[in-house]
Amino acid sequence: MRIGELSARTGASRRSLRYYEEQGLLVSSRSPSGQRHYEDEHVRRVHLVRAFLAAGMSSGTIVEMVPCMTEPSEDRARQALEIMDRERARLSEDIDGLAAARDALDHLIKDNHAYLTRSPDVDV
Repeated sequence: MRIGELSARTGASRRSLRYYEEQGLLVSSRSPSGQRHYEDEHVRRVHLVRAFLAAGMSSGTIVEMVPCMTEPSEDRARQALEIMDRERARLSEDIDGLAAARDALDHLIKDNHAYLTRSPDVDV
């Protein structure tokens, strides 16, 4: 299938599919005229890539998991699990940092409200 059909079947834009190729997430064959050609297995791959991206993984991290997607095995599945566990830990750290930032902002908002309720020149 050509890039337009892969785009239609996966919901990924043609631009995204080209980006996935540039990053090593997809490999197409080329016709003599240079057109990209994909197989049915690429539909599944694009869905996986999009799921990993939606889960907050970078394309660079997903590239580490390409061997598991192209030739699955128990060892590669374990390797992918380690990568996903690492990414989950990173996301958890990010979430903790955002929660701390939100708490700090809540404190500043509270201080501002307190100032406004004490100030005779301000209508609240």
